[in-house]
Amino acid sequence: MSTESDIREFLASRRAKITPRQAGLPAYGGNRRVPGLRREEVALLAGVSIDYYIRLERGHIAGASEEVLDAVANALRLDDAERAHLYDLARAAAKRPARRTRRARGPIPDSVLRVLDSMGGSPAFIRNGRLDLLAANHLGRALYSPLFTEGTPRPVNIARFQFLDPRGRDFFPDWDESRNTTVSLLRTEAGRAPHDTELTGLIGELVTRSEEFRTAWAKHNVRLHHTGRKSFRHPAVGVLSLDFDAMELPAQPGLTLTAYSAAPGTPDHDALQLLASWAATENIPHATEDIPHLGSPGSAGLGAH
Repeated sequence: MSTESDIREFLASRRAKITPRQAGLPAYGGNRRVPGLRREEVALLAGVSIDYYIRLERGHIAGASEEVLDAVANALRLDDAERAHLYDLARAAAKRPARRTRRARGPIPDSVLRVLDSMGGSPAFIRNGRLDLLAANHLGRALYSPLFTEGTPRPVNIARFQFLDPRGRDFFPDWDESRNTTVSLLRTEAGRAPHDTELTGLIGELVTRSEEFRTAWAKHNVRLHHTGRKSFRHPAVGVLSLDFDAMELPAQPGLTLTAYSAAPGTPDHDALQLLASWAATENIPHATEDIPHLGSPGSAGLGAH
């Protein structure tokens, strides 16, 4: 992945999403050759020269000041995730340290695993930015049991399962939304850690082997993923839709703890209880017992579902 091409394609894709009317500009002429704003219109809105904006959009963004980046972000109406991504790309272009310079190394602390296991009523897991599942509690392991089949490479990776395993589409019934979320999270992480060789290796594998991933990746969408709702089609309990909350672990930079829940008295809560009953009959380990490669350099050195 080239930082210059990422900058060029990201800015061009954001520009294409905004019409002159949305930007408060008059739309002169009826034959516009671009789907959104022209470069000169972005330059006008950002208060920079046309030549300078063209230079930025070509990927020469390394020397841009924060004021200029903010002006471009405002002109393009970037949301919080897109604005952060633009800054990450600028840091990468300038070869400055990313926002998250540290990455968790070594095993996940026992204290964190105990917290994970104590969340008995909620499926919960810890992942990194590459979407490797590094640890899961009893119910989390049960929820994601299709990913932990024998012979699956460790650490288990959500994106690889979703796009390369034939069961992925069935397991994530809201396919379009789930696909776009996964790709957007990986695109966000690629901006944060452009030189992470294991991340770029995963993305290269998915781009090569999955046309759906390749198409979604080319859209350059990014997102923050702190709370929401996700659906699963579990082989033992059927479809369940769960609320999730994701929390970064300050003492373990780059790692995120995600927990699922369902409101009491709802069919999804009943399905979650059924999942717990099913898990009790299966030989499913707890977080402190197993998930291979917790402390391997390949899994711990990547950043934050």
